[in-house]
Amino acid sequence: MQKKNVKMEVINPNAAGIDIGSRSHFVAVGQGSDDVREFGVYNEDLQAIATWLKENEIETVAMESTGTYWQSLFAVLQAEGLQVILCNGKFTKNIKGKKSDVQDCQWIQKLHTMGLLSGSFLPDEATEQLRTYCRHRANLIDQAADTARKMQKYLRLLNLRLDVVVNDVCGLTGMKIIDAICKGEINPEKLASLRNGNCKKSEEEIAKALQTNGRNDYLFTLKHEYQMYLNLQSKITECDAEIEKMLNQQINNNDNKKQHHIDKKAHKRINKNTPKNIDINLLSYQYFEGVDLLAIEGVSYSTVLTLMSEVGHGIHKFETAKQ
Repeated sequence: MQKKNVKMEVINPNAAGIDIGSRSHFVAVGQGSDDVREFGVYNEDLQAIATWLKENEIETVAMESTGTYWQSLFAVLQAEGLQVILCNGKFTKNIKGKKSDVQDCQWIQKLHTMGLLSGSFLPDEATEQLRTYCRHRANLIDQAADTARKMQKYLRLLNLRLDVVVNDVCGLTGMKIIDAICKGEINPEKLASLRNGNCKKSEEEIAKALQTNGRNDYLFTLKHEYQMYLNLQSKITECDAEIEKMLNQQINNNDNKKQHHIDKKAHKRINKNTPKNIDINLLSYQYFEGVDLLAIEGVSYSTVLTLMSEVGHGIHKFETAKQ
């Protein structure tokens, strides 16, 4: 049987492909051996890539989203007026034979020339900055949770069973008692007297749970973890202030956003990790120009803040709920 040749239409005639690396970038402007160059990752190298692409009359560039190594080059190429497509690696990995950096960049260039690559969603610059703050805040919360688990561990090793008599060792009662322990208080009755009025357990029962064995090594490590926890809480508060500042800037600079107002939702539960000093209900309503996402059943303040920081105004780019 005679072999058939299937011709494919060229969609992007002036296309380039870039294989992103941690130490160097391979750039292909064609399929010939002379059409590939290796560049470094310093700023002057990124500028050299943009210059070489323009010399070869390249109009559009495709690259893989490899870690965070692509971001600096992406910004430089966009600033130079090139159309840049950021692709998911799963769409470019099906090359045959032994892989190499040269083959990878040429494969990306070929796919992009034929119009077979689609770009990933990228937020605008303001949303990207907000995302940095929110992701950093999430990391701080994870570290604080890990520190809280360690405090609970050392309390247990000290035979201070605070975890049995309070729901959360980092709650109002728990933090007052831990602070007193770290300052040297060992009297169970005095520690139990720090009980908050909302605590379900009585002072007598709390006192029974706080009979320490007096191990100095565990007390030493508990103090360190407690100080670290307080420091992380301070960093989270600083992060909250930056998030609020940035949201207010975006809203106050837009009259269409600023005009909206909504009443507080008394019924909406506020999680302990929700920013305390930010009115997310009002800011999100203004940010999305009169769309109340918190009216959706099951949507929390944290979920809305995540949408604002990860998708932002780009939410309108998704035409359907499935997308």
